[in-house]
Amino acid sequence: MKRIKNIITGLSLVVIIASCSKSIETEPLERIGEDLVFDQIDKNADYAKQFLNGTYLQLPDGYNRVFGNFLDVGTDDAVSSENGSIVEGFRTGLVSGQNVPDNTWARNYTGIRRANMFLSKIDLVPTTPELKIQWKAEARFLRAYFYFELVKRWAGVPLVGDKIFGLNDNVNLKRNTADECYDYILSEIEAVKNLLLPETVTDQNIGRANKGAALALKSRILLYRASPLLNHNADPQKWTAAANAAKDVMELGSYGLGTDFIALFNAVKNKEIIFMKEQAQNQSVELSNGPIGYTEGNGTTSPTQNLVDAFPMKNGKMPQESGSGYDAADPYKNRDPRFGATIMFNTTQWLSRPLETFNGGLDRPGGSRTQTKTGYYLRKFMGKFENSGTYSNQNHHVILFRYAEILLNYAEAMNELNGPVNEVLDAIKAIRKRAGITAGTDDRYGIAAGITKDQMRKLIINERRIEMAFEEQRFWDIRRWKIAEQVLNSPLKGMNIVKNVDGTFSYTILDIAPAVFDASKNYLFPIPYSEIQTNPNMTQNPGYTY
Repeated sequence: MKRIKNIITGLSLVVIIASCSKSIETEPLERIGEDLVFDQIDKNADYAKQFLNGTYLQLPDGYNRVFGNFLDVGTDDAVSSENGSIVEGFRTGLVSGQNVPDNTWARNYTGIRRANMFLSKIDLVPTTPELKIQWKAEARFLRAYFYFELVKRWAGVPLVGDKIFGLNDNVNLKRNTADECYDYILSEIEAVKNLLLPETVTDQNIGRANKGAALALKSRILLYRASPLLNHNADPQKWTAAANAAKDVMELGSYGLGTDFIALFNAVKNKEIIFMKEQAQNQSVELSNGPIGYTEGNGTTSPTQNLVDAFPMKNGKMPQESGSGYDAADPYKNRDPRFGATIMFNTTQWLSRPLETFNGGLDRPGGSRTQTKTGYYLRKFMGKFENSGTYSNQNHHVILFRYAEILLNYAEAMNELNGPVNEVLDAIKAIRKRAGITAGTDDRYGIAAGITKDQMRKLIINERRIEMAFEEQRFWDIRRWKIAEQVLNSPLKGMNIVKNVDGTFSYTILDIAPAVFDASKNYLFPIPYSEIQTNPNMTQNPGYTY
Protein backbone atom coordinates (compact mmCIF):
# COMPACT_ATOMS: atom_id res chain seq x y z
CA MET A 1 0.00 0.00 0.00
CA LYS A 2 1.26 3.44 -0.87
CA ARG A 3 2.34 5.71 1.96
CA ILE A 4 0.73 8.99 2.88
CA LYS A 5 3.29 11.77 2.39
CA ASN A 6 3.31 15.11 4.15
CA ILE A 7 5.21 18.24 3.15
CA ILE A 8 6.30 19.85 6.39
CA THR A 9 7.89 23.19 7.21
CA GLY A 10 8.04 23.53 11.00
CA LEU A 11 4.69 24.75 12.28
CA SER A 12 3.58 25.79 8.78
CA LEU A 13 2.35 22.83 6.79
CA VAL A 14 1.12 21.97 3.34
CA VAL A 15 -1.55 19.32 3.65
CA ILE A 16 -1.97 16.49 1.22
CA ILE A 17 -5.40 14.91 1.39
CA ALA A 18 -5.76 11.16 1.36
CA SER A 19 -8.72 9.05 0.39
CA CYS A 20 -10.07 5.95 2.07
CA SER A 21 -13.10 3.77 2.45
CA LYS A 22 -14.57 3.03 5.87
CA SER A 23 -11.13 2.17 7.22
CA ILE A 24 -8.75 4.57 8.94
CA GLU A 25 -5.90 3.03 6.92
CA THR A 26 -6.01 5.17 3.79
CA GLU A 27 -4.55 5.34 0.33
CA PRO A 28 -3.76 8.61 -1.45
CA LEU A 29 -6.01 9.50 -4.36
CA GLU A 30 -5.36 13.10 -5.36
CA ARG A 31 -4.50 16.51 -4.04
CA ILE A 32 -7.65 18.42 -3.26
CA GLY A 33 -7.93 22.10 -2.37
CA GLU A 34 -9.33 22.98 1.05
CA ASP A 35 -12.36 24.68 -0.46
CA LEU A 36 -13.31 21.50 -2.31
CA VAL A 37 -12.80 19.27 0.71
CA PHE A 38 -15.18 21.31 2.83
CA ASP A 39 -17.91 22.29 0.39
CA GLN A 40 -21.70 22.13 0.01
CA ILE A 41 -21.31 19.90 -3.04
CA ASP A 42 -19.86 17.13 -0.84
CA LYS A 43 -23.35 15.78 -0.09
CA ASN A 44 -22.15 12.66 1.71
CA ALA A 45 -19.23 14.39 3.46
CA ASP A 46 -16.88 11.92 1.80
CA TYR A 47 -14.00 14.35 1.36
CA ALA A 48 -14.43 15.67 4.88
CA LYS A 49 -14.28 12.15 6.30
CA GLN A 50 -11.22 11.41 4.20
CA PHE A 51 -9.56 14.51 5.60
CA LEU A 52 -10.31 13.44 9.18
CA ASN A 53 -9.07 9.93 8.45
CA GLY A 54 -5.87 11.46 7.12
CA THR A 55 -5.45 13.18 10.48
CA TYR A 56 -5.46 9.77 12.17
CA LEU A 57 -2.42 8.91 10.06
CA GLN A 58 -0.35 11.32 12.17
CA LEU A 59 -0.70 8.98 15.16
CA PRO A 60 2.49 7.04 16.02
CA ASP A 61 3.32 4.20 13.65
CA GLY A 62 4.80 1.83 16.24
CA TYR A 63 7.19 -1.11 15.83
CA ASN A 64 10.36 -0.29 13.85
CA ARG A 65 9.27 3.31 13.38
CA VAL A 66 12.45 5.18 14.42
CA PHE A 67 14.96 4.86 11.60
CA GLY A 68 14.05 1.19 11.26
CA ASN A 69 14.35 0.47 14.99
CA PHE A 70 12.09 0.24 18.01
CA LEU A 71 12.25 3.22 20.35
CA ASP A 72 13.13 0.65 23.02
CA VAL A 73 16.60 0.43 21.47
CA GLY A 74 17.14 3.72 23.30
CA THR A 75 16.55 1.97 26.65
CA ASP A 76 18.13 -0.87 28.62
CA ASP A 77 15.74 -3.38 27.04
CA ALA A 78 17.34 -3.74 23.61
CA VAL A 79 20.15 -2.79 21.28
CA SER A 80 20.02 -2.55 17.53
CA SER A 81 21.59 -5.47 15.70
CA GLU A 82 22.75 -2.91 13.16
CA ASN A 83 25.87 -0.85 13.77
CA GLY A 84 25.55 2.90 14.18
CA SER A 85 21.83 3.04 14.91
CA ILE A 86 20.72 6.63 15.46
CA VAL A 87 18.19 5.59 18.11
CA GLU A 88 20.98 4.37 20.37
CA GLY A 89 21.97 8.01 20.79
CA PHE A 90 19.38 8.10 23.57
CA ARG A 91 21.52 5.76 25.67
CA THR A 92 24.95 6.90 24.51
CA GLY A 93 24.43 10.62 25.04
CA LEU A 94 24.62 11.50 21.35
CA VAL A 95 21.50 13.64 21.27
CA SER A 96 21.41 17.31 20.34
CA GLY A 97 19.15 19.79 18.61
CA GLN A 98 20.71 18.68 15.34
CA ASN A 99 20.34 15.00 16.20
CA VAL A 100 16.96 14.16 17.74
CA PRO A 101 16.42 10.48 16.88
CA ASP A 102 12.68 10.53 17.62
CA ASN A 103 11.93 13.99 16.28
CA THR A 104 8.13 14.04 15.99
CA TRP A 105 7.84 17.83 16.32
CA ALA A 106 6.68 18.49 12.76
CA ARG A 107 4.57 15.34 12.54
CA ASN A 108 2.53 16.26 15.60
CA TYR A 109 2.07 19.86 14.56
CA THR A 110 0.92 18.50 11.19
CA GLY A 111 -1.78 16.61 13.05
CA ILE A 112 -2.70 19.66 15.14
CA ARG A 113 -3.02 21.84 12.05
CA ARG A 114 -5.18 19.25 10.30
CA ALA A 115 -7.43 18.96 13.35
CA ASN A 116 -7.79 22.74 13.53
CA MET A 117 -8.59 22.97 9.84
CA PHE A 118 -11.22 20.26 10.15
CA LEU A 119 -12.83 21.98 13.14
CA SER A 120 -12.96 25.31 11.36
CA LYS A 121 -14.43 23.97 8.11
CA ILE A 122 -16.67 20.99 8.87
CA ASP A 123 -19.78 23.11 9.44
CA LEU A 124 -19.65 24.03 5.74
CA VAL A 125 -20.35 20.42 4.80
CA PRO A 126 -23.98 19.20 4.51
CA THR A 127 -23.97 16.24 6.87
CA THR A 128 -26.00 15.48 9.99
CA PRO A 129 -25.54 17.48 13.20
CA GLU A 130 -24.92 14.24 15.08
CA LEU A 131 -22.08 13.24 12.79
CA LYS A 132 -20.54 16.69 12.98
CA ILE A 133 -20.56 16.51 16.78
CA GLN A 134 -18.86 13.11 16.72
CA TRP A 135 -16.26 14.12 14.15
CA LYS A 136 -15.45 17.36 15.94
CA ALA A 137 -14.92 15.36 19.13
CA GLU A 138 -12.59 12.99 17.27
CA ALA A 139 -10.58 15.90 15.88
CA ARG A 140 -10.23 17.46 19.33
CA PHE A 141 -9.19 14.12 20.83
CA LEU A 142 -6.54 13.68 18.15
CA ARG A 143 -5.30 17.21 18.72
CA ALA A 144 -5.00 16.48 22.45
CA TYR A 145 -3.11 13.27 21.69
CA PHE A 146 -0.67 15.09 19.41
CA TYR A 147 0.00 17.70 22.08
CA PHE A 148 0.73 14.96 24.61
CA GLU A 149 3.22 13.42 22.20
CA LEU A 150 4.96 16.81 22.07
CA VAL A 151 4.86 17.62 25.78
CA LYS A 152 6.20 14.27 26.97
CA ARG A 153 9.25 14.82 24.76
CA TRP A 154 9.92 18.54 25.12
CA ALA A 155 7.85 19.73 28.13
CA GLY A 156 6.20 23.07 27.33
CA VAL A 157 5.51 23.70 23.64
CA PRO A 158 3.58 26.43 21.81
CA LEU A 159 -0.19 26.04 22.10
CA VAL A 160 -1.72 27.32 18.89
CA GLY A 161 -5.34 27.11 20.00
CA ASP A 162 -7.72 26.89 17.06
CA LYS A 163 -5.58 29.02 14.77
CA ILE A 164 -4.62 27.73 11.34
CA PHE A 165 -1.31 29.10 10.16
CA GLY A 166 -0.62 29.65 6.50
CA LEU A 167 2.77 29.36 4.87
CA ASN A 168 3.29 33.12 4.95
CA ASP A 169 2.12 33.68 8.52
CA ASN A 170 4.42 34.68 11.35
CA VAL A 171 4.61 31.60 13.55
CA ASN A 172 7.22 32.83 16.00
CA LEU A 173 5.32 31.55 19.00
CA LYS A 174 6.65 31.31 22.53
CA ARG A 175 6.56 28.08 24.45
CA ASN A 176 3.75 27.57 26.92
CA THR A 177 4.67 25.91 30.20
CA ALA A 178 4.28 22.17 30.60
CA ASP A 179 1.50 22.72 33.14
CA GLU A 180 -0.36 24.98 30.72
CA CYS A 181 -0.07 22.33 28.04
CA TYR A 182 -1.22 19.49 30.29
CA ASP A 183 -4.13 21.56 31.59
CA TYR A 184 -5.19 22.31 28.03
CA ILE A 185 -4.97 18.65 26.98
CA LEU A 186 -6.99 17.51 29.98
CA SER A 187 -9.63 20.19 29.41
CA GLU A 188 -10.03 19.00 25.82
CA ILE A 189 -10.47 15.40 26.97
CA GLU A 190 -13.12 16.46 29.48
CA ALA A 191 -14.93 18.44 26.80
CA VAL A 192 -15.18 15.60 24.28
CA LYS A 193 -15.21 12.33 26.26
CA ASN A 194 -19.01 12.02 26.20
CA LEU A 195 -19.31 13.17 22.58
CA LEU A 196 -17.14 10.42 21.14
CA LEU A 197 -18.30 7.00 20.01
CA PRO A 198 -19.15 4.47 22.73
CA GLU A 199 -16.50 1.92 23.58
CA THR A 200 -18.01 -0.94 21.56
CA VAL A 201 -15.88 -1.64 18.49
CA THR A 202 -17.68 -2.58 15.28
CA ASP A 203 -16.45 -3.25 11.76
CA GLN A 204 -17.49 0.30 10.88
CA ASN A 205 -15.55 2.11 13.62
CA ILE A 206 -12.35 0.10 14.05
CA GLY A 207 -9.53 2.51 14.84
CA ARG A 208 -11.76 5.50 15.58
CA ALA A 209 -11.40 7.41 18.83
CA ASN A 210 -14.02 6.58 21.43
CA LYS A 211 -14.77 7.37 25.06
CA GLY A 212 -12.46 4.62 26.28
CA ALA A 213 -9.57 6.09 24.31
CA ALA A 214 -10.17 9.53 25.79
CA LEU A 215 -10.26 8.19 29.34
CA ALA A 216 -7.17 6.04 28.72
CA LEU A 217 -5.26 9.09 27.49
CA LYS A 218 -6.36 10.95 30.60
CA SER A 219 -5.17 8.04 32.76
CA ARG A 220 -1.73 8.03 31.17
CA ILE A 221 -1.34 11.80 31.42
CA LEU A 222 -2.33 11.96 35.08
CA LEU A 223 0.00 9.07 35.90
CA TYR A 224 2.85 11.00 34.27
CA ARG A 225 1.94 14.17 36.17
CA ALA A 226 1.91 12.27 39.46
CA SER A 227 5.32 10.67 38.85
CA PRO A 228 8.60 12.04 40.27
CA LEU A 229 9.72 13.81 37.08
CA LEU A 230 6.75 16.19 37.23
CA ASN A 231 5.49 15.79 40.80
CA HIS A 232 8.44 17.46 42.52
CA ASN A 233 6.72 17.78 45.90
CA ALA A 234 5.24 14.27 45.87
CA ASP A 235 1.74 15.75 46.03
CA PRO A 236 -0.61 12.86 46.97
CA GLN A 237 -3.54 14.60 45.27
CA LYS A 238 -1.87 13.94 41.93
CA TRP A 239 -1.72 10.23 42.73
CA THR A 240 -5.38 10.37 43.73
CA ALA A 241 -6.24 11.92 40.38
CA ALA A 242 -4.22 9.24 38.58
CA ALA A 243 -5.94 6.44 40.50
CA ASN A 244 -9.37 7.89 39.81
CA ALA A 245 -8.63 8.28 36.11
CA ALA A 246 -7.61 4.63 35.80
CA LYS A 247 -10.66 3.60 37.79
CA ASP A 248 -12.88 5.52 35.38
CA VAL A 249 -11.68 3.29 32.54
CA MET A 250 -12.13 0.16 34.63
CA GLU A 251 -15.67 1.14 35.58
CA LEU A 252 -16.74 1.49 31.96
CA GLY A 253 -17.12 -2.28 32.04
CA SER A 254 -16.21 -2.52 28.37
CA TYR A 255 -12.65 -3.81 28.63
CA GLY A 256 -10.80 -6.74 30.14
CA LEU A 257 -7.66 -8.79 29.72
CA GLY A 258 -7.47 -11.01 26.66
CA THR A 259 -6.86 -14.71 27.15
CA ASP A 260 -4.02 -15.16 24.63
CA PHE A 261 -1.06 -12.81 25.11
CA ILE A 262 0.57 -13.70 21.79
CA ALA A 263 -2.62 -13.42 19.72
CA LEU A 264 -3.53 -10.09 21.30
CA PHE A 265 -1.07 -8.23 19.10
CA ASN A 266 -2.44 -9.69 15.87
CA ALA A 267 -6.09 -9.15 16.76
CA VAL A 268 -8.56 -6.76 15.14
CA LYS A 269 -11.21 -6.76 17.83
CA ASN A 270 -10.22 -7.81 21.35
CA LYS A 271 -11.67 -6.75 24.69
CA GLU A 272 -8.22 -5.65 25.84
CA ILE A 273 -7.64 -3.18 23.01
CA ILE A 274 -8.87 0.30 23.88
CA PHE A 275 -7.43 2.28 20.97
CA MET A 276 -5.25 1.33 18.04
CA LYS A 277 -3.94 2.69 14.78
CA GLU A 278 -5.15 0.45 12.00
CA GLN A 279 -2.66 -0.89 9.47
CA ALA A 280 -2.99 -3.04 6.38
CA GLN A 281 -2.01 -6.68 6.87
CA ASN A 282 1.69 -7.25 6.33
CA GLN A 283 4.79 -9.19 7.38
CA SER A 284 6.81 -6.14 8.36
CA VAL A 285 7.50 -7.06 11.99
CA GLU A 286 8.56 -10.58 11.06
CA LEU A 287 10.74 -9.51 8.14
CA SER A 288 12.42 -6.69 10.08
CA ASN A 289 13.03 -8.56 13.32
CA GLY A 290 12.83 -12.28 12.61
CA PRO A 291 15.95 -14.42 13.15
CA ILE A 292 18.41 -14.34 10.27
CA GLY A 293 18.98 -18.08 9.83
CA TYR A 294 15.89 -18.51 7.69
CA THR A 295 15.15 -17.43 4.14
CA GLU A 296 13.48 -14.30 5.54
CA GLY A 297 14.31 -12.15 8.56
CA ASN A 298 16.68 -9.26 9.17
CA GLY A 299 17.08 -9.68 12.93
CA THR A 300 17.12 -5.94 13.56
CA THR A 301 16.26 -6.00 17.28
CA SER A 302 18.41 -7.64 19.97
CA PRO A 303 16.70 -7.80 23.39
CA THR A 304 19.19 -7.47 26.23
CA GLN A 305 20.03 -9.80 29.06
CA ASN A 306 18.90 -6.94 31.29
CA LEU A 307 15.35 -7.44 30.01
CA VAL A 308 15.62 -11.23 30.12
CA ASP A 309 16.60 -11.05 33.79
CA ALA A 310 13.48 -8.97 34.52
CA PHE A 311 11.18 -11.91 33.75
CA PRO A 312 10.32 -14.01 36.81
CA MET A 313 9.90 -17.74 36.91
CA LYS A 314 6.53 -19.32 36.20
CA ASN A 315 5.85 -19.38 39.94
CA GLY A 316 6.18 -15.58 40.01
CA LYS A 317 9.46 -15.51 41.91
CA MET A 318 12.51 -13.77 40.49
CA PRO A 319 15.32 -16.14 39.43
CA GLN A 320 17.57 -15.02 42.30
CA GLU A 321 14.87 -15.63 44.94
CA SER A 322 14.98 -18.65 47.18
CA GLY A 323 12.61 -21.33 45.93
CA SER A 324 12.37 -19.90 42.42
CA GLY A 325 13.60 -23.10 40.77
CA TYR A 326 16.00 -21.26 38.48
CA ASP A 327 18.73 -23.39 36.89
CA ALA A 328 21.72 -21.47 35.49
CA ALA A 329 22.53 -24.43 33.24
CA ASP A 330 19.04 -24.24 31.72
CA PRO A 331 18.22 -20.56 32.22
CA TYR A 332 15.07 -20.39 30.10
CA LYS A 333 13.20 -23.29 31.65
CA ASN A 334 10.01 -22.60 33.62
CA ARG A 335 10.09 -18.85 33.08
CA ASP A 336 7.11 -16.51 33.05
CA PRO A 337 5.29 -17.42 29.78
CA ARG A 338 5.53 -13.78 28.71
CA PHE A 339 9.27 -14.32 28.35
CA GLY A 340 8.85 -16.75 25.47
CA ALA A 341 6.03 -14.64 24.04
CA THR A 342 8.31 -11.59 23.98
CA ILE A 343 11.82 -12.90 23.29
CA MET A 344 13.27 -15.68 21.15
CA PHE A 345 16.16 -17.49 22.80
CA ASN A 346 18.46 -20.37 21.94
CA THR A 347 16.34 -23.50 21.17
CA THR A 348 13.09 -21.53 20.69
CA GLN A 349 10.94 -23.33 18.12
CA TRP A 350 10.52 -21.07 15.07
CA LEU A 351 9.67 -21.79 11.45
CA SER A 352 9.82 -25.53 12.09
CA ARG A 353 13.24 -25.74 13.74
CA PRO A 354 14.95 -24.77 17.01
CA LEU A 355 16.61 -21.36 17.06
CA GLU A 356 20.42 -21.46 17.08
CA THR A 357 21.88 -18.39 18.79
CA PHE A 358 24.98 -20.15 20.04
CA ASN A 359 28.29 -19.06 18.52
CA GLY A 360 28.40 -20.32 14.94
CA GLY A 361 24.74 -21.33 14.98
CA LEU A 362 22.44 -20.68 12.05
CA ASP A 363 21.05 -17.57 13.72
CA ARG A 364 24.36 -16.27 15.06
CA PRO A 365 26.89 -17.30 12.42
CA GLY A 366 29.37 -14.50 13.03
CA GLY A 367 30.94 -12.45 10.29
CA SER A 368 29.74 -9.09 9.02
CA ARG A 369 26.07 -9.89 8.53
CA THR A 370 23.57 -8.12 10.79
CA GLN A 371 22.59 -10.58 13.53
CA THR A 372 21.77 -10.68 17.21
CA LYS A 373 24.33 -8.99 19.43
CA THR A 374 22.84 -10.40 22.62
CA GLY A 375 21.89 -14.00 21.88
CA TYR A 376 18.22 -13.05 21.63
CA TYR A 377 15.71 -11.98 18.99
CA LEU A 378 12.36 -10.25 19.31
CA ARG A 379 9.26 -12.51 19.38
CA LYS A 380 6.49 -10.13 20.41
CA PHE A 381 3.99 -8.83 17.82
CA MET A 382 4.69 -11.67 15.39
CA GLY A 383 2.22 -14.30 14.25
CA LYS A 384 2.32 -17.90 15.41
CA PHE A 385 4.98 -19.25 13.07
CA GLU A 386 6.51 -21.88 15.33
CA ASN A 387 5.62 -24.73 12.98
CA SER A 388 5.25 -22.87 9.69
CA GLY A 389 7.61 -22.94 6.76
CA THR A 390 7.37 -19.25 5.93
CA TYR A 391 5.76 -16.00 7.04
CA SER A 392 2.31 -14.86 5.96
CA ASN A 393 0.51 -11.54 6.27
CA GLN A 394 -0.69 -10.67 9.77
CA ASN A 395 -2.62 -7.91 11.48
CA HIS A 396 -0.02 -5.53 12.88
CA HIS A 397 -2.26 -2.78 14.13
CA VAL A 398 -0.48 -0.40 16.50
CA ILE A 399 -2.07 -0.72 19.93
CA LEU A 400 -1.89 2.70 21.57
CA PHE A 401 -3.88 1.84 24.70
CA ARG A 402 -4.76 -1.54 26.17
CA TYR A 403 -6.43 -2.59 29.39
CA ALA A 404 -3.33 -4.09 31.00
CA GLU A 405 -1.79 -0.61 31.07
CA ILE A 406 -4.85 0.72 32.88
CA LEU A 407 -4.52 -1.97 35.57
CA LEU A 408 -0.85 -1.13 35.96
CA ASN A 409 -1.66 2.59 36.16
CA TYR A 410 -4.21 1.88 38.86
CA ALA A 411 -1.91 -0.40 40.85
CA GLU A 412 0.91 2.13 40.76
CA ALA A 413 -1.22 5.08 41.81
CA MET A 414 -2.99 3.17 44.58
CA ASN A 415 0.30 1.83 45.94
CA GLU A 416 1.74 5.34 46.10
CA LEU A 417 -1.34 6.46 48.01
CA ASN A 418 -2.03 3.54 50.32
CA GLY A 419 0.70 0.96 49.96
CA PRO A 420 0.04 -2.64 48.78
CA VAL A 421 -3.66 -2.75 49.63
CA ASN A 422 -6.04 -5.30 48.12
CA GLU A 423 -6.83 -3.14 45.09
CA VAL A 424 -3.13 -3.10 44.20
CA LEU A 425 -2.74 -6.84 44.70
CA ASP A 426 -5.86 -7.63 42.69
CA ALA A 427 -4.66 -5.61 39.68
CA ILE A 428 -1.21 -7.22 39.62
CA LYS A 429 -2.61 -10.70 40.25
CA ALA A 430 -5.01 -10.31 37.32
CA ILE A 431 -2.15 -9.47 34.97
CA ARG A 432 0.01 -12.31 36.27
CA LYS A 433 -2.86 -14.79 36.06
CA ARG A 434 -3.46 -13.95 32.42
CA ALA A 435 0.27 -14.23 31.77
CA GLY A 436 0.26 -17.83 32.98
CA ILE A 437 1.97 -17.34 36.34
CA THR A 438 0.86 -20.06 38.74
CA ALA A 439 -1.28 -18.97 41.69
CA GLY A 440 0.63 -20.95 44.31
CA THR A 441 -0.87 -22.36 47.48
CA ASP A 442 -1.29 -18.84 48.86
CA ASP A 443 -3.06 -17.58 45.69
CA ARG A 444 -0.62 -14.64 45.46
CA TYR A 445 0.98 -15.41 42.07
CA GLY A 446 4.48 -15.04 43.44
CA ILE A 447 3.84 -11.78 45.32
CA ALA A 448 5.48 -12.13 48.72
CA ALA A 449 3.31 -11.97 51.82
CA GLY A 450 4.02 -8.87 53.87
CA ILE A 451 5.35 -6.95 50.87
CA THR A 452 6.09 -3.30 51.69
CA LYS A 453 5.15 -0.20 49.72
CA ASP A 454 8.71 0.21 48.44
CA GLN A 455 8.93 -3.44 47.47
CA MET A 456 5.59 -3.24 45.69
CA ARG A 457 6.76 -0.13 43.82
CA LYS A 458 9.76 -2.08 42.52
CA LEU A 459 7.53 -5.00 41.61
CA ILE A 460 5.13 -2.73 39.68
CA ILE A 461 8.02 -1.07 37.85
CA ASN A 462 9.27 -4.50 36.83
CA GLU A 463 5.80 -5.82 35.99
CA ARG A 464 5.21 -2.86 33.73
CA ARG A 465 8.56 -3.43 32.06
CA ILE A 466 7.86 -7.03 31.09
CA GLU A 467 4.13 -6.73 30.37
CA MET A 468 4.55 -3.67 28.14
CA ALA A 469 7.95 -4.56 26.64
CA PHE A 470 8.56 -2.99 23.22
CA GLU A 471 5.32 -0.99 23.42
CA GLU A 472 7.18 2.31 23.95
CA GLN A 473 6.45 2.36 27.68
CA ARG A 474 9.88 1.65 29.16
CA PHE A 475 11.44 4.63 27.37
CA TRP A 476 9.03 7.05 29.05
CA ASP A 477 8.69 5.15 32.33
CA ILE A 478 12.39 5.37 33.21
CA ARG A 479 12.11 9.11 32.63
CA ARG A 480 8.96 9.79 34.61
CA TRP A 481 10.27 7.63 37.47
CA LYS A 482 13.63 9.47 37.21
CA ILE A 483 15.57 6.20 37.19
CA ALA A 484 17.11 6.60 33.73
CA GLU A 485 20.28 7.93 35.36
CA GLN A 486 20.55 4.60 37.18
CA VAL A 487 19.57 2.06 34.52
CA LEU A 488 21.38 3.82 31.66
CA ASN A 489 24.71 4.40 33.36
CA SER A 490 26.11 0.87 33.24
CA PRO A 491 26.80 -1.44 30.29
CA LEU A 492 23.96 -3.40 28.74
CA LYS A 493 24.40 -7.14 28.74
CA GLY A 494 23.94 -10.08 26.42
CA MET A 495 24.43 -13.84 26.53
CA ASN A 496 27.38 -15.66 24.98
CA ILE A 497 26.35 -19.24 24.21
CA VAL A 498 28.71 -22.09 23.37
CA LYS A 499 27.47 -25.44 22.12
CA ASN A 500 29.39 -28.23 23.82
CA VAL A 501 30.45 -31.47 22.13
CA ASP A 502 27.79 -33.39 24.05
CA GLY A 503 25.04 -31.13 22.69
CA THR A 504 24.58 -29.12 25.87
CA PHE A 505 25.15 -25.38 26.08
CA SER A 506 27.29 -23.14 28.25
CA TYR A 507 26.00 -19.66 29.02
CA THR A 508 28.09 -16.62 29.96
CA ILE A 509 26.73 -13.11 30.48
CA LEU A 510 28.82 -10.40 28.80
CA ASP A 511 28.82 -6.61 28.51
CA ILE A 512 27.75 -5.78 24.96
CA ALA A 513 26.97 -2.04 24.77
CA PRO A 514 27.71 1.13 26.75
CA ALA A 515 25.04 3.30 28.32
CA VAL A 516 25.36 6.94 29.37
CA PHE A 517 22.64 9.24 30.68
CA ASP A 518 23.15 12.86 31.70
CA ALA A 519 20.46 13.63 34.28
CA SER A 520 21.08 17.36 33.91
CA LYS A 521 19.49 17.37 30.45
CA ASN A 522 18.50 13.97 29.04
CA TYR A 523 15.13 13.71 30.76
CA LEU A 524 13.86 16.02 28.01
CA PHE A 525 14.55 16.11 24.29
CA PRO A 526 16.38 19.08 22.81
CA ILE A 527 14.20 21.41 20.77
CA PRO A 528 15.04 20.75 17.09
CA TYR A 529 17.74 23.12 15.92
CA SER A 530 15.64 24.15 12.92
CA GLU A 531 12.99 25.54 15.29
CA ILE A 532 15.58 27.48 17.28
CA GLN A 533 17.00 28.92 14.06
CA THR A 534 13.71 30.00 12.52
CA ASN A 535 11.86 31.15 15.65
CA PRO A 536 13.61 33.83 17.77
CA ASN A 537 11.06 33.26 20.55
CA MET A 538 11.83 29.56 20.86
CA THR A 539 13.99 28.67 23.88
CA GLN A 540 16.12 25.54 24.12
CA ASN A 541 15.70 22.98 26.90
CA PRO A 542 18.25 23.12 29.75
CA GLY A 543 21.67 21.64 29.04
CA TYR A 544 21.45 21.74 25.26
CA THR A 545 23.36 24.44 23.39
CA TYR A 546 22.17 23.62 19.87
